[in-house]
Amino acid sequence: MTTLSDPPKSDFRIGMLLSDTRYRSYTFQFIALMAIILSVSYLVSNLLANLDRLGQDLSYEFLGAPAGYDINQQPIPYNSQDTHLRATVVGAMNTLIVAFLACVTATIFGVIAGVLRLSNNWIISKLMSVYVEIFRNIPVLIWLIIIFTITANVFAPIAEFRIPRDGSDPARTLIFGVMAFTNQGVFVPRLTFDAGGMFVFWTFIASIIGIFVYKSYVKKHLFATGKELPFWLPALAILVVPTLVMYLVLGRPVGVQLPEMGRFRFEGGLQLRTSFIALWFALSIYTGAFIAENVRAGILAISKGQTEAAAALGIRPGRIMSLVVLPQALRVIIPPLISQYLNITKNSSLAIAVGYMDLTGTLGGITLNQTGRAIECVLLLMLFYLTISLLISLFMNWYNNSVKLKER
Repeated sequence: MTTLSDPPKSDFRIGMLLSDTRYRSYTFQFIALMAIILSVSYLVSNLLANLDRLGQDLSYEFLGAPAGYDINQQPIPYNSQDTHLRATVVGAMNTLIVAFLACVTATIFGVIAGVLRLSNNWIISKLMSVYVEIFRNIPVLIWLIIIFTITANVFAPIAEFRIPRDGSDPARTLIFGVMAFTNQGVFVPRLTFDAGGMFVFWTFIASIIGIFVYKSYVKKHLFATGKELPFWLPALAILVVPTLVMYLVLGRPVGVQLPEMGRFRFEGGLQLRTSFIALWFALSIYTGAFIAENVRAGILAISKGQTEAAAALGIRPGRIMSLVVLPQALRVIIPPLISQYLNITKNSSLAIAVGYMDLTGTLGGITLNQTGRAIECVLLLMLFYLTISLLISLFMNWYNNSVKLKER
């Protein structure tokens, strides 16, 4: 009788690193890794040697020195006597604020334009096509300058809101008594927080998260039972009731400060500068054109039979889009959408073109020029944008995995 057994294992030899396919790929990867390490080591040592020859070294002590310059858009208190580190933090916060808002509004513009571009209405479809082709084929810097010029010249001068010396009514008044559009920006009410106000704020954030949790529950219940639970009224209750209860229990610690015209300028309220509005809007409409194409491609990737089958069941067109088409289209939309969010974050560095002081304008601009620490500032800039980009990719990839098709 013949007995089958595994062939005897040969002893490992050095030559097998190249001749044996089991080890060859690891060999080449190790060689490539060593080449990269040696190249980086050479560049770093050459940099340190050149700095030593010039009597310089790598140091971040300059971050503790007074900055000596003002920043026009301040999400946190700041003055010219604060350190370069605080100026850097303010610039980073300005970058994050405009990037986050632009991602949200660009997504809204893109989804609306992408869906309407597939509309059966010829006029609406062509208008969306014109929007997409015009805005995505002209550089964002040009749109930024155009929008900034328009907003700076279309809005009324702030002098028209001043009360004349004779006490008569000014030429212009606040819209509904709470908002003013001027060539220096938009003045809107500001929330003020007393003791306990942050508890109300975090309760509001928790309520928003609760809405998404309830929406997920409604969708799972619909798919499991075929019965649709009410959404909008419970969602409104989740949003309002906990925050209102916390607001009343803590003694109304949150107030509203309205902008008021002083002798020469507005006092109180929140000023959204023209540069901030221009950058926000330019990034939104420019990137929204690319997102619109992603949305259109995702919808077209879904078989038309899905829509016809849903319509045969009596589902309304709006519900077909939200419950049948878009959930499946997300698998095609999200991967390129990640790249658009990354582009928004990186394109925000163009803010200095309109005078908006983001991180590139503070750390990579004034701080770099004042201290002469170009290498240190550029390394910090690279680290910041790399970190933000990786966090965006991590979150979007997690979301992409959560909406992918799950086999039974």
